[in-house]
Formats: sequence, C-alpha cells, structure tokens
Amino acid sequence: MAFLNWKKIRAAGTPFCSAVIVAAGNASRMRGTDKIMAELDGKPLIFHTICAFEKNPLISEICIVTREDLLVPIAQLCEVSSFEKTTAVLLGGDTRQGSVQAGLDHLSTKAKLVAVHDGARPLVSQKIISETVLAAAKFGASAPAIPVKDTVKRAQSGFVKETPPREELFAVQTPQVFDVDLLRAALQDAENHNATVTDDCSAVERIGMRVRLTEGEERNLKITTPPDIALAAYLLKNDPEVTEP
Repeated sequence: MAFLNWKKIRAAGTPFCSAVIVAAGNASRMRGTDKIMAELDGKPLIFHTICAFEKNPLISEICIVTREDLLVPIAQLCEVSSFEKTTAVLLGGDTRQGSVQAGLDHLSTKAKLVAVHDGARPLVSQKIISETVLAAAKFGASAPAIPVKDTVKRAQSGFVKETPPREELFAVQTPQVFDVDLLRAALQDAENHNATVTDDCSAVERIGMRVRLTEGEERNLKITTPPDIALAAYLLKNDPEVTEP
C-alpha cells in the first residue's frame, strides 16, 4: 500500500476539518439486528467507524448523529473508549438531510471543511479519509468512488430503456467532504425546494457544484445486510490495509 506523507500534509496547512458521522438509520434490511451496535471483532460496529476518524490527523472534531435510543449507548461508548475528538452525540432528523443538518449545526466555528460519513462504514481507511479531505480542500467538494463492475441498465416499466457506458459509472462511498458553507447552502436550497437527495454530493450537484472523485476501496463497504457483518469481520482479521494502525 502507498503511505501518505503526514508531515508534508500537516505542513501544507489543511483547513480545520470536522466529521459528521451519521448513524440514525433504522436498519430495515438487517432482519432485526441493529447494525450500528452489532458486534464486530468484539466491539460495537460504530466503535470502528469512530476510531478511523479519531486516528486521522486531518480530522479535528467528530460529531455523531444517531437515533434517540442510541444516544446514551454511543455517548457511553465514546467516554469509555476515551475518544478525544468526539464533541457531541446528537439526535438525528427524520431524513438523512435532517440528520446531516443537525450535525452541521453543532460544529465548531473553526470548521472550514466537513466530512460526512455513514456510521455503517466501519472499514474506511486512513488513505480514503485523507485523500478525500485533501481533495475537498482544493476543489470544495469530494467523495471516494469505485468503478462499477457490472453492466448497468436503465429500465422503465420492466423494459430496458438505455445502457449507460460502464466506464462513466461509479459507486460513490463516504466520507463525502465539503466546504462547510457550501454544504449548508446546498442542504438549505434542497429544503427550500422540497427536493429529496440521496446523498450529500447530490445536494451540492443540484446547485451547480462539481464534485471531485477520489479513489475508493472495495473494503469500504456499507453494512446493509447480515452477511455484510461476516465479511467485515473477515476483512478486519485478514486484510492488512484494514488492520493497519
């Protein structure tokens, strides 16, 4: 693996970057298992997610947005784990947009960039976090992505309507990193127009901002179904790029 030169990065004076970890979903496809608190290598899944941002030198503070029933458990987890960057564990909104907005409202006034990350992506690497933050510092908006492997069809009423060129298609991951004021404006504009966006990149795309894609990783999977937990556990034990200090 290619290691980043942290001394060079720090010397470059990267803007103050906060992280908003969104962990407010209801895990409807987990067959009754709460994925956020599911055990992964002896710890709650959310522990691994927080730990990745806690370790990264480009992240200055962490705000976690979650469901009401997880407010106390996650706050206690942060306390016993001695996470020093976590400044707030907050109640999320009815939608992802609302949850992200709740996190933005509690960030430090020093924040120039914000990294929005799915709480259910516990294997995000230091490389992904750092490269995406650095790209956002340069371009204003960035997100990691991986090329789509399968041929994708656009369909209507059960029939193929179009086959987009596969080389132009990417699966976008998180963290998605933005200039704080840009993301605030984009989310407010979406709310003003009653627009539903599927991710934070979609919000800034709506107002004409281009998003710089960085290199994602297959291992940065989002835990969605029970088999994903088993795969994540395997990667934690066997993939050196996941288990790196």
